[in-house]
Amino acid sequence: MNPEKLKQLQAQAAQVRIGGKGSARRKKKVVHRTATTDDKKLQSSLKKLAVNNIPGIEEVNMIKEDGQVIHFNNPKVQASLAANTFAVTGHAETKQITEMLPGILNQLGAESLSNLKKLASNVTNTVPTDGSKQTTEDIDEDDDDDDVPDLVENFDEASKGETA
Repeated sequence: MNPEKLKQLQAQAAQVRIGGKGSARRKKKVVHRTATTDDKKLQSSLKKLAVNNIPGIEEVNMIKEDGQVIHFNNPKVQASLAANTFAVTGHAETKQITEMLPGILNQLGAESLSNLKKLASNVTNTVPTDGSKQTTEDIDEDDDDDDVPDLVENFDEASKGETA
């Protein structure tokens, strides 16, 4: 065999070689965990607590102190009253409380309502895009267009005149 060709083949073999003489030994086997194995372990731990499924829950909102909301839509909710444990599983989204406002008002407690009032006062005192500062008095003047107009005539007398 040609000595140059032999050296070239040996150089290629050295590049491909992963282990062999003089290479470090692997200390332990790396176990790759998947989400399904974690979920199975969680479910087995919950089964030990004797949790029961709670059907019919459409959404779960967890409100943080900084005004963010962890929102679950159609979650799987499990509870164990003896262990004082609730498990909420499903797709979670983190949103600001202002994004959830119209529908979340009936879920807020007294403490959250006071935080919401502080947030509303901060929003009303913010600077608009044109650079002028808008106060609550300016906002009240804008809302006058939506008010019901005052009655000018007495409509009761007109209905007394009509006899059907």
